[in-house]
Amino acid sequence: MKYQDAGVDLDRKAGALKAAASKIKETYTPEVLRGIGAFGGMIDISKLKSMAQPVLVASTDGVGTKTLLAAQTGRYTGLGFDIVNHSVNDLLVQGARPLFFLDYIASARLEAAVLAAVLESLAEACKAVGIPLLGGETAEMPGVYQEGGLDLVGTMVGVVDRARIVDGSRVQPGDVLLALPSSGLHTNGYSLARKVFAGWNLEEPRADLGGQSLADALLEPHRPYLDPVSILQAEGVEIRAMAHITGGGVYENLPRVLPQGLGAEIRHGSFPVPPIFELIRRVGKVDRQEMYRVFNMGLGYILVLSSEMASRACSLLPKSYPVGYIMEGSGVEVV
Repeated sequence: MKYQDAGVDLDRKAGALKAAASKIKETYTPEVLRGIGAFGGMIDISKLKSMAQPVLVASTDGVGTKTLLAAQTGRYTGLGFDIVNHSVNDLLVQGARPLFFLDYIASARLEAAVLAAVLESLAEACKAVGIPLLGGETAEMPGVYQEGGLDLVGTMVGVVDRARIVDGSRVQPGDVLLALPSSGLHTNGYSLARKVFAGWNLEEPRADLGGQSLADALLEPHRPYLDPVSILQAEGVEIRAMAHITGGGVYENLPRVLPQGLGAEIRHGSFPVPPIFELIRRVGKVDRQEMYRVFNMGLGYILVLSSEMASRACSLLPKSYPVGYIMEGSGVEVV
């Protein structure tokens, strides 16, 4: 017997990696010492000496069942942006900037064209935020994954000077919640969305989605928030806390960055909700609280600012929305 008889094709995997190698190497910065092909990626961090107390920040996450929609439609080019931008936003909550990214791609059978498309999208996403795709793992595991399925996971390491860590300790009652809009579902809630739209035509343009198809709306890549946050910090806007609204919605993610004894109130209707969410709510007969618990509802990223700083931030970021405030108590209330 050969390994291929057991469902693992080493040549196909090697060919796809070789095809994407040039794109991956385009992400390398001068700090990269060893990358693709090495047992472990190596990066020179001597530049961190410019920080008084550099602190490494790390995050691991996955794209989830959004990959099943990508497989169903043959659209894989956004998946790399989904996981890279998701990871950037998670690090940004603490004030960190990304240093490098590592990927993990697994399937029952790694199709060469699919693997190449995903690797190239990962490389493009890393290049867009100025970091190297330092290494990763690709695995064929028949019997573990279902046929046609794809698992995409990433680990990102970033850095922040200890004095510049954003930890929420200065948050006070009356502080303003300023939301930066999402581009859609980002990378959460897809198991519910797929169930709601099971059997639907994903490619047909729809008037209730502004002419987009379901595939367009559901596969819109996860948005990064590094640039708008950097604009505020460059202008001296003090950000007291930040929350990336991912799985669990505002109910679970916003309290994670608030001091004990403080909660938040968010006003429904104070920000634009992408039409895909209203379609999911209506078709699936999902109540509003459940929608806010599963999806971001258009609240991609929330900043906590003093009222004075919130006014400045709104003038610097025209597409930002005051959506509520901090109050004494606990948890989040959507009113």
